[in-house]
Amino acid sequence: MARSDYRFCFTHRVRVSEVDQQAVVFNARYLDYADLAAVEYWRALGLFEEGRIRTQAPEVHVAKATVEFRKSIALDERIDLCVKVVRIGRTSMTYSMEFHGLGAEDLRAVIELVYVHIEAAGGRPSPWPAAMITAIERHEGLSLTDS
Repeated sequence: MARSDYRFCFTHRVRVSEVDQQAVVFNARYLDYADLAAVEYWRALGLFEEGRIRTQAPEVHVAKATVEFRKSIALDERIDLCVKVVRIGRTSMTYSMEFHGLGAEDLRAVIELVYVHIEAAGGRPSPWPAAMITAIERHEGLSLTDS
């Protein structure tokens, strides 16, 4: 996807603790960045406050995480973590993320995350809260739910 296909990007500066001995971001940190980007996306949509997700405090688990590395990210570099939801199922939600050099069409990684909404009491998959779906579809400007 083009960077312009993302309505939300969050800027992050790479810290010393996130790099390896070559001063590039350690591979496992890409999923840390994806988690950070998802939380900031929820915050921007008004779904996250006071350390909890606002809409009925859903419990989410990662069912799938795919990382495609394109180009290294260096120590102290500022990167844009771009996020969009591309599909909402009954209990799952698929996120597309791209990491770019600050303000540029400079692709560093492509990430796909599939989250599953879990009921707190029984630990089984359960439908997403309607308010969360509404906020995400309003932000993305299109219907994302399975028909």
